[in-house]
Amino acid sequence: MAKILEKSFGVLGGSFDPPHNGHLKISKIAIKKLNLSKLIWVVTKKNPFKQKPLYSISQRISKAKKIAINVKNIKVAYLDKTLKSSRSINLINYLISKKKIKNIYFIIGSDNLIKFHKWKNWKKIVKLVKLVVFSRKGYDRNSKKSIVAKYLKNKIIFINNKPILISSTKVRIKLNKNR
Repeated sequence: MAKILEKSFGVLGGSFDPPHNGHLKISKIAIKKLNLSKLIWVVTKKNPFKQKPLYSISQRISKAKKIAINVKNIKVAYLDKTLKSSRSINLINYLISKKKIKNIYFIIGSDNLIKFHKWKNWKKIVKLVKLVVFSRKGYDRNSKKSIVAKYLKNKIIFINNKPILISSTKVRIKLNKNR
């Protein structure tokens, strides 16, 4: 009998304020390198570590869907109301308990790994998922010395992608200059 491979799901969460081609690039890389059957972009109303978003939640969801429309493995979701939370731990618990998803790859940038120890229940998160860290220019060295990297030792999947120079922060700055 052939062995049935367990489906692998990726989760890329964030405010997506705004979503951009960098999100799409890392998603395509993740789908290919991690052999993901589905990648969920979980758009959250507000990141607890960031200021008020520039775009409304409906605008961000709509923009995310437009960017991801041609990649069948990417699904855009807004789950804050369902979860009554924007916290990653609540999202992961929901995916495991309600959606019965077991093999989760949780995708972040190296900039987020530096402060990941400040996330609610971060130790529980890393026990429940495989943590995947994408390179972000200027952050990689410090991310590999972070509290979480030391705690997990070699259990983080580091993706050495070509630098993605676009970021939501840069897009917002450019948009504000053009107003």
